[in-house]
Amino acid sequence: MDQGAAADYIVVGAGPNGLAAAITLACAGQRVTLFEAAATVGGGVRSAELTLPGFTHDVCSAVYPLAIGSPFFESLPLAAYGVEWIQPGYALAHPLEGAPSVVLQRSVEATSAALGRDRAAYRRLLGPLVAGWPQLRTDILAPLHWRALRKVMHLPSLAAFGTRALCSATDLARNTFQTDAARALFAGLAAHSMLPLERAGSAAFGLVLAAAAHAVGWPIVRGGSQRLSDALAEHFRSLGGRIVTDRRVRHVDELPAARAVLLDVTPRQLINIAGDHLPPHYRRQLARYRYGPGVFKVDWALSAPIPWTDPACRQAGTVHVGGTLDEIAAGERAVWRGEAPRRPFTLVVQPSLFDETRAPPGRHTAWAYCHVPSASTTDMTAAIEAQLERFAPGFRDCVLARHTLNAAQLQDYNPNYVGGDINGGAAELSQVLFRPVLRRNPYATGNPRLFICSASTPPGGGVHGLCGYHAARTALRVTEG
Repeated sequence: MDQGAAADYIVVGAGPNGLAAAITLACAGQRVTLFEAAATVGGGVRSAELTLPGFTHDVCSAVYPLAIGSPFFESLPLAAYGVEWIQPGYALAHPLEGAPSVVLQRSVEATSAALGRDRAAYRRLLGPLVAGWPQLRTDILAPLHWRALRKVMHLPSLAAFGTRALCSATDLARNTFQTDAARALFAGLAAHSMLPLERAGSAAFGLVLAAAAHAVGWPIVRGGSQRLSDALAEHFRSLGGRIVTDRRVRHVDELPAARAVLLDVTPRQLINIAGDHLPPHYRRQLARYRYGPGVFKVDWALSAPIPWTDPACRQAGTVHVGGTLDEIAAGERAVWRGEAPRRPFTLVVQPSLFDETRAPPGRHTAWAYCHVPSASTTDMTAAIEAQLERFAPGFRDCVLARHTLNAAQLQDYNPNYVGGDINGGAAELSQVLFRPVLRRNPYATGNPRLFICSASTPPGGGVHGLCGYHAARTALRVTEG
């Protein structure tokens, strides 16, 4: 390994959090080297021609409400490096059998107007959160500390979030809404948690994602998600940073001398890479960290757009295919029992409807995944496509080619996806509040030269860079005194 260039700090892993950590350190005037195991930067924010030449697919993540809403990304000159956010006509559509699709629009009023008897209830639930979004995003995308928590609970516009976020999604949906449409909409949003919808805290995900849709949208990146990663890398290099790709770090002792090392890895990998440099008590805590279910993902090259029965679905960047609250909840319960659901809740993204660069003229791309038990090798292609055929008959006739990744293969692709878990660890309430372990500083490891900066730290999963940002600020405080 080339150990030529001296560095004050080393970052391991060039996903969005590793890149954010590296940028934060470089902005502080530090010499930073970033090591990445793959040939390209990005982690879960990459694009590739997975199916046929000329069809660009997002390998992992595709839609970025938390990225466009991230205070850290907002502070960077991403547009100068070619990042262009595209806002689809609708953030989300949720088709229902025998009824119009429920649609999540930018306006709370427009969304609620289509909910009939639940119009007023939806406005009461989401209106204060959207009005308080600037403060809400700051507090939910930061490490938990009691001062901030008290502040949230005492702000009239945000107090409702603090209390309702602790609820289960099923309880909140049933106690708030009367119609199947509103309940299904909220269930699909909450199911991003990958928790059983009866689990305490699952409602928080639905509230945050709905509020983000109204406040900032659910955009995609023109040209594919790789453009965002490349922009972050280019900005880092402009600050004097150095990136070494194709270099897997198997142990921290392999690294050149530096003031500190920040690792964009899960607790499991941290033990493997640096366990003998960590206090025994902390290492035992890391070993107890829990991972959630995995995902099975399909990418399609299509001869035509998905032939949704309801035209509203053709205006949405994201479509939740899962039916009613009860149906979605049953599927998510099955996953936690270790079963592959017969009718999986399926998240569909159709970027080429809004971004002509994703496919050749007249052709299209689509992306979908469903939740499966951890490390599952079950092929869910047929089940996913059957779900699409329910609401888009003739879909299979449009498929030119497909590419699949099961949960085990996702971990092979990116070791941070343990068992295919894309959230960096189970989003159970205790691990949302205190991750990866219960300690005052979640980024510190007990070794003053080692820090963890992955999605296994606050504020958790999602593309926002704030795990890396907060970890880097911690490292600077500790090492610089």
